[in-house]
Amino acid sequence: MNILVIGYVWPEPNSSAAGSRMMQLLTSYRNQNWTVTFASPAQQTDHMANLEALKIQSVAIELNNSSFDEFIQQLSPDLVMFDRFMMEEQFGWRVEKHCPNALRLLNTEDLHSLRQARHQAIKQDKTFNILDMHNEHTVREVAAIFRSDLTLMISEKEVALLKTHFNVPAAQLYSLPFMLTIASEAESQQSPSFHARQHFISIGNFRHAPNWDAVLQLKTEIWPLIRKALPQAEMHIYGAYPPPKATQLHNPKQGFHIKGWAENAKEVMQQARVLLAPLRFGAGIKGKLVEAMETGTPSITTAIGAEAMHGSLPWNGVIVDDPTEFAKAAINLYQDENQWQCFQKNGERILREKYDKDLLEAPFIKHIIQHQKALSDIRSQNFMSMMLRHHSLKSTQYMSQWIEAKNKKEA
Repeated sequence: MNILVIGYVWPEPNSSAAGSRMMQLLTSYRNQNWTVTFASPAQQTDHMANLEALKIQSVAIELNNSSFDEFIQQLSPDLVMFDRFMMEEQFGWRVEKHCPNALRLLNTEDLHSLRQARHQAIKQDKTFNILDMHNEHTVREVAAIFRSDLTLMISEKEVALLKTHFNVPAAQLYSLPFMLTIASEAESQQSPSFHARQHFISIGNFRHAPNWDAVLQLKTEIWPLIRKALPQAEMHIYGAYPPPKATQLHNPKQGFHIKGWAENAKEVMQQARVLLAPLRFGAGIKGKLVEAMETGTPSITTAIGAEAMHGSLPWNGVIVDDPTEFAKAAINLYQDENQWQCFQKNGERILREKYDKDLLEAPFIKHIIQHQKALSDIRSQNFMSMMLRHHSLKSTQYMSQWIEAKNKKEA
């Protein structure tokens, strides 16, 4: 296949779970010897992945510019993957117009509208209700899902939500968690021991609102309780793009250290004894918690943090929402070697049964190929998609063309 990926941003696997997820997908495509082109209207960054090393061509594209039309006609892809619904909104009508036979695949990363609605509930100090999702943001995202031939969902809970509450046909959704290379038992045993580790760690891109909220929870409510019980322990906060409001929280006297960017997240993770992730809102599955399992680091997190990550398997730590109980769990785990080792084993089992690339990649690729072959029949049966593409994409097309004409006039 000839694949075009339209990225919301250039992938940064060391900065975010979304960046790691994108690299997993790109690698899977290249493993089939498919031709892959990655295009994005975003500015390139210092931390972006080296796509050339995977023999992936990188192309800068523009929003609201007909230059994309000529580009995609020449490329003539068999499959176009939109990275998040905003890219489907921007480029979907152009893809349909100039490459109507290309499979249109939407990669959500997580259900943005769910994360946003949960965030608003936190701001309003109320319990989240599914009706909180009935807003413009959700309408846009779910419409993009309906318009796409197939949507990749990283969370099984969000697949169920889309099917039961928003009536998205199951045939338009594909559940695909992180695809990881699982360490052998011998490799796992090489992980630093309980006594070789020290301190607590929290990690996550500071530009991601749930992560910043978690840092504030640690600083104001959780860490003071832990520090009082464990005065020699330190809290190490890592993450890309720390703003001044974050670096101002750095206080060595309190044992609270804002470390910022980690060149290798797994290296710093396996030096810590316990990961803390007090996430009050969010969606999808959490890269930091997967990396904790990969490095043999038990974690304390919330129900939101562990959501859709372990099925019926026991968690590799403790799941608790109350800040005081969260701190107690962290204090106990930090001092209990037997419990720590048990949780570590739980994480290894979760990785083997839920995230093994060897179990996930082949069925995923097979599904894409089958979907592409049956595309005409699938589309003919999906009236909702036809209707939304007819109305929504026409309005998007005319708005985009108006913006382009306006920009040319002002230039």
